[in-house]
Amino acid sequence: METGTDRAANGRKRPDGVATTQVTVSAHIGTNADVFPLILDLHVPPGSRVADVTWGKGAFWRKVRQDGYRVLGTDLQTGVDCRDLPYPDGGLDCVVLDPPYMEGLFRRSETHLAGAGSHAPFRASYSAGQATAPVDGAPRYHEAVIDLYLRAGAEARRVLRNHGVFIVKCQDEVSANRQRLTHVELINAYTADGFYCKDLFVVVRPNRPVVARLLRQEHARKNHSYFLVFIKLDPEHPNRLRAPASRS
Repeated sequence: METGTDRAANGRKRPDGVATTQVTVSAHIGTNADVFPLILDLHVPPGSRVADVTWGKGAFWRKVRQDGYRVLGTDLQTGVDCRDLPYPDGGLDCVVLDPPYMEGLFRRSETHLAGAGSHAPFRASYSAGQATAPVDGAPRYHEAVIDLYLRAGAEARRVLRNHGVFIVKCQDEVSANRQRLTHVELINAYTADGFYCKDLFVVVRPNRPVVARLLRQEHARKNHSYFLVFIKLDPEHPNRLRAPASRS
């Protein structure tokens, strides 16, 4: 096999590597379970200690090898809040976060919660199905969604080792008839909090959404979501994007 030291007939070095189309791409039509293993293969080494802090039904992991990672699955149903994790500082290689990303799941009355009828499975997966208790000064609607992401992100930064991987699932939304680009808001906020956004994956749902009682459409209906991949930077070396190579 030719290497970087091989030379062509004209005396020039031949570059390492081979031409191929077998590469991981950034956009996929499919489900979270289809895309998530690709993200792990590219960014999380086998054997890593991974905390999925919004485990739900474990949907992300359905196509991941069971012996590939040391997985710690927790969520509100198991009594663990993603904003208050039971792990020591710097003890994890990877954190996976997929909280409710619809402001309709942050309502102060159960009768107003989104995800009724045919969307009940979504509410079961992304919410405890309970109203948000009113707290003076607490954010509401889309700001409540962002607040949850940011508090969970701060906790992920605490429990991750330097150069650990933070995988975040999110989706943009329209709230109060305003376009809210959640993925942009999170990238900006997490970057300011000591993370580097290393990658972004787009997941396009394979079927078309159905809208009941449509009178007038103001915005394009969202049929895609995102996996954002962040690296926790070493605060002493914030420009170093990966851990130094072992000298053993």
